[in-house]
Amino acid sequence: MSSLDNPAQRADELREQIRHHNQRYHELDEPEISDADYDALVRELALIEETHPELQTPDSPTQLVGSAPSAQFTPVEHRSRMMSLDNATSFDELVAWGKRMERFIGDEVSFICELKIDGVAMSLLYEDGLFVRAATRGDGRVGEDVTENVRTIAAVPKKMKPVKKVVPSLVEVRGEVYMPLAAFEALNEQQAKNEQRLFANPRNAGAGSLRQKDPKITASRELSFWTYQIGEIVGGPKFTAHHETLDFLGAAGFPINPEIRLFDNLDDVHAFCRHWQEHRHDLPYEIDGVVIKVDDLAQRDELGFTSKAPRWAIAYKFPPEERTTLLKDIMVSIGRTGKATPFAMLEPVFVGGSTVGLSTLHNEDQVRLKDVRPGDTVIVRKAGDVIPEVVGPVVSLRPEGLPEWRFPTECPVCHAPLVRPEGESDTYCTNIDCPAQRQGRIDHFASRGAMDIEGLGERTVRLFIEQGWLNDPGDIYTLDFEKVATLEGFGEISIDNLRAAIEASKQRPLSSLLVGLNIRHLGGTGSRVLAKALGNLDRIMGASVEELTAVEGLGPIIAQSVHEFFADEGHRDLVERLRAAGLNFEGPAAPDLPQNLAGISVVVTGTLDGWSREAAEEAIKGRGGKAPSSVSKKTTAVVVGEGPGAAKLTKAQELGIPVLDEAGFAHLLDTGEMPAAGQD
Repeated sequence: MSSLDNPAQRADELREQIRHHNQRYHELDEPEISDADYDALVRELALIEETHPELQTPDSPTQLVGSAPSAQFTPVEHRSRMMSLDNATSFDELVAWGKRMERFIGDEVSFICELKIDGVAMSLLYEDGLFVRAATRGDGRVGEDVTENVRTIAAVPKKMKPVKKVVPSLVEVRGEVYMPLAAFEALNEQQAKNEQRLFANPRNAGAGSLRQKDPKITASRELSFWTYQIGEIVGGPKFTAHHETLDFLGAAGFPINPEIRLFDNLDDVHAFCRHWQEHRHDLPYEIDGVVIKVDDLAQRDELGFTSKAPRWAIAYKFPPEERTTLLKDIMVSIGRTGKATPFAMLEPVFVGGSTVGLSTLHNEDQVRLKDVRPGDTVIVRKAGDVIPEVVGPVVSLRPEGLPEWRFPTECPVCHAPLVRPEGESDTYCTNIDCPAQRQGRIDHFASRGAMDIEGLGERTVRLFIEQGWLNDPGDIYTLDFEKVATLEGFGEISIDNLRAAIEASKQRPLSSLLVGLNIRHLGGTGSRVLAKALGNLDRIMGASVEELTAVEGLGPIIAQSVHEFFADEGHRDLVERLRAAGLNFEGPAAPDLPQNLAGISVVVTGTLDGWSREAAEEAIKGRGGKAPSSVSKKTTAVVVGEGPGAAKLTKAQELGIPVLDEAGFAHLLDTGEMPAAGQD
């Protein structure tokens, strides 16, 4: 229903929904919707109440904090209220918050910015320096006594350190209990091993761990804690600014997040927010925004509070990375190796900066562990450029009688049997001539990571297969371009470019050919090792399993797979056709290169005059360095040619990473050192 049609009825509906979701989130640790969906409900209700003040009620969720404490734990009354925070999702909303403050204070304002940890708000009470109680926020006035569980958290001090030889008689400390990502991953690995349902995210896992009746279970979950505020202090020092309270807490032994910063204007605050929105995944814990607070405590007193939040603080929320949506169906795709991969068909949802309609489910075991079923409402997560993931179902919303999904027994493309080898997690189509496998093998052979045949993408490969011109990678080198010219969309220039790309691929390194041959378990690194160690394809084809295993860095599983691949008569026939076409079968002839780039990470972007990008990356890897495709804070340098990727160049500049031209790159390769200023 639209709020315009009947605002009173819509407000009642929203209040009921929000109360329900508050209970699911705060009391049961089983949310049914994402934070973004919840925030949208609250914003809609707040807008109705702002437009129609007569509809606002004292018990409206917009006027209250959190939710009533669970009956599972003893209730605890906080010495001072634990408030929630108003939210901003854009710079305009941040500026609007700043303008509202100007109505109360006219002096200059300094802002302190803290990362918004995605955890559980906690109040810790210390008497004469000793830890005596821990309580959740609850409804802001009354929380849950979780003292014994919090006592197991190593990061929570059990005794305060004296500060300038003084220990206050009473201190109430506010902070956030959270589960580090490493602990979350270890917990889900254990859940998977025990064939138990996986936790959706660190926040839910941490909250559930905190509310265990047995503190030993809490202790095993490796929770941690950040302190961000003093609620009350008796018999201690007097403070004039928030940053002074943080200094005091740090000196007293409480963990203070190292990324807290002080600014004197909102432009710098917003730059800080943008930085952490981009780099949130560089941290070993999850954050979902930045909390901005007025630093001056006297100014805070002037600003005061609304019914549920301080006017002197606001949470800048990052765009959602989790949303809920409908799982319409689970389908299975067949890859180039015959691997059958289940994937989710979703009701399209905007998450992580893009609209998501499909998501991989990896394999049969993952579907079973997550227990997702067509018809479920599911949590979808997409973090930045990461592939969208179905995290799990919202079980409370599952329609009654919804059946479990069963992995199919036959290939959806060719209807051959699907088989899961003993001891493996993946399932495979048994028909080597399956059209999906054929397409995948040719696509892979022509891809950039293999033979790099520009112009021979998936659509073109599919078209040529339909024409009967391509059955395997060997057919690429016998294409009849006169026939290609008869197809719509293939003019003289595009045909000349495709012919040139195919011809150029014949000189690609042996390691690229090995990748293109699609040998199971053999990736780019193993291919480079193998090409360098044995020198040519004939030696590799003739090597025994023992000889292949003896190659340093290869391993017995890859060795067995390589041996079996070349023992197959059909594969040998393909190799001979590639030999006749004139492909390069020789490995690197140059002597061992100096490993002067060990520990160095260099990104190459754009076109270099003296190098293909692949050759430049090989030159880096051959000297012991890494050549990733994206720029991060771990990148040592970025080599820039003509037409570089704008995003990579911008990110390098933002992170202060050196940018090298071709001459600078040559200096780096020769010496292992960055060129002096002005030399690049």
